Amino acid sequence: MKICVLGLSGASHEILFSDERLGNIRRLMDLGLYGRLESVFPPTPVPAWMSMTTSQDPGFLGVYGLRNRLDRSYNSATPTPASVHAPALWDAITLQGKKSVLVGVPPNFPPRVLDGISIGCFLTPETSQHEFTYPANLGEKLRELVGDYPVDVKRASNTPSDALVEEIVNMNRKQWEVVRWLIAEQPWDYFHFVDIGLDRVQHAFWTSFDPQNTQFQQGNPYQQVIPDYYQLLDEQIGTVLEMIDDQMIVLVLSEYGAQHLDGLFAVNEWLVNEGLLVLDEQPLSSTTLEKLNVNWAKSKAWAEGNADIFFNVKGREPQGIVPADELEALRQDLKLRFDALTDQSGRRLCAGVSKPSEIYRSVTNVTPDLMIHFDSNWRSIDSVGHGGNYLLQNDLIYDACGYSTDGLFVLYAPNNPLAGEYQGASLLDMAPTLLDLGGYEIPKSMQGKSLVAGMEKKSGSGLSESDEKLIHDRLAGLGYV
Repeated sequence: MKICVLGLSGASHEILFSDERLGNIRRLMDLGLYGRLESVFPPTPVPAWMSMTTSQDPGFLGVYGLRNRLDRSYNSATPTPASVHAPALWDAITLQGKKSVLVGVPPNFPPRVLDGISIGCFLTPETSQHEFTYPANLGEKLRELVGDYPVDVKRASNTPSDALVEEIVNMNRKQWEVVRWLIAEQPWDYFHFVDIGLDRVQHAFWTSFDPQNTQFQQGNPYQQVIPDYYQLLDEQIGTVLEMIDDQMIVLVLSEYGAQHLDGLFAVNEWLVNEGLLVLDEQPLSSTTLEKLNVNWAKSKAWAEGNADIFFNVKGREPQGIVPADELEALRQDLKLRFDALTDQSGRRLCAGVSKPSEIYRSVTNVTPDLMIHFDSNWRSIDSVGHGGNYLLQNDLIYDACGYSTDGLFVLYAPNNPLAGEYQGASLLDMAPTLLDLGGYEIPKSMQGKSLVAGMEKKSGSGLSESDEKLIHDRLAGLGYV
């Protein structure tokens, strides 16, 4: 059975499940199974999509964020397809001699080589200068179809503007046009597309949309940008549903959700203030970690990306100064310091401070010494140059929204024995559920469980004659039959 996955990066269940204008989503919800989806930690595009497609948590994958240390040097790198060694959905498909199409599923640069087609994700550099498709000659065909193929927006996506709205909508239309062409013209048994535009819209326009945000102004010119983009996505989903038959599996999901952001915690700025990270030169403006002039011979700790804390251990790091027998004491000291942090109103900032081995079933690669889980309405950044201020509560030019650990899913399958709202689903459950419903073997290594494990699958459509007529009439009313 064919499987079609449509990823809406960062889609909020509060918005998507409540907006009655989203008729195509409503139709899938009426016919299938839906609910919230517990994400992984950290709830970010990388590693979340990797976890979804492999049913493995970030610890097992050894990918702890958008930047990861590959060795014990002080350098870090963005994950690539080669970073993932666990079998993914498309690998199970390939074992049965069938083909897959991946569009924008991160990480996908260089483009993943597989039996089928893959097109680069938002981590792809300039597409006019790099191969961004597999096979490589597919890139020229995409240019014939839509001109320059956008993998992401080029404009700074943290300042609301008419130009940014136009660029994101243009990216949406080009990507979905390519999606429809691939569905119609290329052979596939597993199809997976991730729309990154929703994530970009929400990060730029959340303060214009969400009344909970202190910067929100009723009647501002961008108040409807986010709801309108959800409606555009619903329309695009409708065009895909018109192209596929009711004997295919369709999954619409987000890997995490979105919510208002109270502020940003500059972790390395705080470490500098605490004397744990020593710089030879203080930056005059916001500067990312890799561009800082760090005095490693005097530094005990630093942070990467999503508040991953690393210690500069003697004999482990090139210029380590923390004795190995003092490592645990430093870890406990840092945990106490982070636990004591509060925002300006006295509310605790950290929801958890843990070793990776305390979060995940197993850990691989170069693991952080500590992982900080901030309160859900605060997010960390690793830059320095904020005048000693590490709580950037009123400086939201970096981002308008935060990540929520609750994503969502809407699943239609003709043989699915379950229907209606489902509670307790995890992002790791999606891959085994799809394989189970599709009739494929589930790799024993997958951590998640099929939501329909052990249940008798429906035959045919699984609907009574009266239900068939009801659905037929409903689809006819929407113009689909």
